[in-house]
Amino acid sequence: MSLFVPEFDETVIVREAGAEVVGRAPVTVRLPADSGATGGAPSTQRVTLTAGADGARPHRHDRGAEMFFLLDGAADVLCGDDVVTAGPGDLVVVPPGRPHAFAAVPGADADLLIVLTPGVERFEYFRHLWRIRLGEVPARSIEDVQDRYDRHFPSSPAGDAHRS
Repeated sequence: MSLFVPEFDETVIVREAGAEVVGRAPVTVRLPADSGATGGAPSTQRVTLTAGADGARPHRHDRGAEMFFLLDGAADVLCGDDVVTAGPGDLVVVPPGRPHAFAAVPGADADLLIVLTPGVERFEYFRHLWRIRLGEVPARSIEDVQDRYDRHFPSSPAGDAHRS
C-alpha cells in the first residue's frame, strides 16, 4: 500500500458558476477542479447524461481509482464484467486497472460526480473529446493521448453486450 500526500496550500473552492462546461446534451461535462488545483489529489468532473446516453466507452486507468457518485437519476456502471445500476446517493469505486464504463439507463437521465484519485490532469482530455464530437479532430486521435490521460481502451465483451 502506498500513501499519496497531495501538495497544495490553499483551500480549493469552485462555485458551480465558475466551473468550465464542455459539451451539451446528451453529454454535458462540468470541470470543477483538475489535479493541478488539488496538488495531485483528485481530478473531479460532473457529468450529466440524457436518458440512455453513453458517458464513456469501456476504459481503464492504470494509475488511479475512479469514483462515481450518483447525484440524481439512474446510471449503469460497468465494473469489469459486471454492470451495476446506481440510483441517487449510490457510490461505485472502480480500482486501478479494472475496465469500466458508464451510461444513463434507458428512460432516465443521470447526473454523476466523478472523482479520479490520485488525480491526473484530465480537463484537456474532455476538451479533446468535445473537439472530436465537433469534427475538429479525428476520433482516432484519442488513441494518441491514452498514456497522457491514463485512459486506456481495452476490448470489453461485457460492455459491448450490455449496450447492444
